[in-house]
Amino acid sequence: MHTLFYILVSVFFVSLISLIGVVSFIVKEGLLNKSLFFIVAFSAGALLGGAFLHLIPEALENGGSQSVFLSVLLGFLIFFILEKYLYWRHCHNGICDVHTFTYLNLIGDSVHNFLDGIVIAVSFSFSLKVGIITTLAVIFHEIPQELGDFAVLVYGGFSKKKALFCNFLVALTAFGGAMLGYFLSERVSSFSFILLSVTSGGFIYIASTDLVPELHKENDLKRSSIAIVIFSLGILFMWLAKRISP
Repeated sequence: MHTLFYILVSVFFVSLISLIGVVSFIVKEGLLNKSLFFIVAFSAGALLGGAFLHLIPEALENGGSQSVFLSVLLGFLIFFILEKYLYWRHCHNGICDVHTFTYLNLIGDSVHNFLDGIVIAVSFSFSLKVGIITTLAVIFHEIPQELGDFAVLVYGGFSKKKALFCNFLVALTAFGGAMLGYFLSERVSSFSFILLSVTSGGFIYIASTDLVPELHKENDLKRSSIAIVIFSLGILFMWLAKRISP
């Protein structure tokens, strides 16, 4: 039962990230947009660091290398298909055809959060350490994700209060995913390393096809150089977490 408690607490904190749009009430839009670029850089590094330094090594300890890396590729493919057909529009700069995709964006975000819940639950089934690292990686990604979703909803005609409410409501689907992930990990524990590998593939996909391309859009040499440093710090953070964890 301790595992389920950790899962639910972690999902609760991840769900609270959906309310990060509240900063738009107190922070100037220009400053928020500038900060978001560097948050994306750190998130990309943290996701890749989490995948390559924590999740994949953990999966390899519990399964054969061929099964693990095939599952990583499967995870990459699954996230590619989901993004292609559910239109996961993160829109970190608020540039999207939001009038067409505002409600579809909420549907896609529901699926996204449901998968986050599964990912966190499966990770805690391995160990507390892996669960915490995975939760941190999800949180780092959710910050720019939720800010982008909030911007899409507001730009699409929602009031700021309605956008916050809808984002939080959608975030709660993560609890459904968490319960499913807990159920699966309890009953197919011998295959949990496959689910962890699929998660790794998803993290790699998000970082490499969504976040890193956002960094390439910056043409200013100084800001780009700072982004590279912050990206590296995201990886370093995950490496340090591995070194200091028991």
